[in-house]
Amino acid sequence: MNIRNLCTLFFSIVVLTQAGCDADNRNENENREIAVVTEDSTLHIPVEKKKLTQEDITLKKDLQYTQYTLDDEYPYQDTIRRFQWEKIKREIARVENAVAGGGFWGVLSNYKNKNGEAPTIKDFVRNDYGRVSDQHGVERYQSVPLYGMDEDTTLVRYGRDGWLVKINGSDTTDFLSVTGVSMEGTFLLPRRYLISWGNSILLDKVVAVDVTNQNIAVLEKNGEAWHILSMNPATSGIHKPPHAHETPTGIFAIQEKKEKMLYVKDGTSEIAGYAPYASRFTNGAYIHGVPVQYPRKNIIEYSPSLGTTPRSHMCVRNASSHAKFVYEWATVRQSVVIVID
Repeated sequence: MNIRNLCTLFFSIVVLTQAGCDADNRNENENREIAVVTEDSTLHIPVEKKKLTQEDITLKKDLQYTQYTLDDEYPYQDTIRRFQWEKIKREIARVENAVAGGGFWGVLSNYKNKNGEAPTIKDFVRNDYGRVSDQHGVERYQSVPLYGMDEDTTLVRYGRDGWLVKINGSDTTDFLSVTGVSMEGTFLLPRRYLISWGNSILLDKVVAVDVTNQNIAVLEKNGEAWHILSMNPATSGIHKPPHAHETPTGIFAIQEKKEKMLYVKDGTSEIAGYAPYASRFTNGAYIHGVPVQYPRKNIIEYSPSLGTTPRSHMCVRNASSHAKFVYEWATVRQSVVIVID
């Protein structure tokens, strides 16, 4: 290329890069290509889409459920509790970035070990419940084995039931390559532990549960903003061996819903009662209304224990009318539960 062509190329890059910057100012999140024109050809240089951060997430209050509504900050005993909106926005940005990347989606699945008990991981630890756990604190029970990418015989860690992943593909009939949305890293996964959701999902509905402040918020994306539909007290799970478990933190998919979720008396197979309007997001953890203990049959609307201290068996208790609101609003392939501390 002669001097004249080089000068033309340089001038084209400067002008078109400036045009790209102007486009950034109009919509910095829009995908673009910069076209560099030479006398011989046109080169198209793709520009990666900007990753969202919590500062890019806009929240607007648009309460659709108005009973028991809490303020952004509110007194509790001798302290102040709050909705941790910045943490919630950070996790929403994580979900939005994953959705913007496209691809095929899946949900890790091994509720009640229905797809088989995961193998024992090397260097496992036994937790307070006497169960095998990995170094991340994830139990073997009801979890999924995740193998390293170099070979399919090295078990790296366990994945929680309900975690979201991107499906990369497969070189074998038995294993899939998946990249975590709910966790970091890329792993090989036996096919039987995955529910494929294809590429037709939205993930524009979020239930945010705060296990520190014992509250729950429902949010839905409308246009460019996330609208806050409810702000309520909740009661999460308690770490109390051998039966009660804390609610795990992270990002989970709502996988199924039950109008009545039956529960058993601790240590037995005896049905003790039911929880109304239950939406399951991981293992045996549901978002549900106030538990009803037999022989009582009628739904209980509210409990004074809501919004106080953890006391559930991994589940997230709400006022029953709020649990119904979530139950009727949430849809599979559209709704995630974000649990923060």
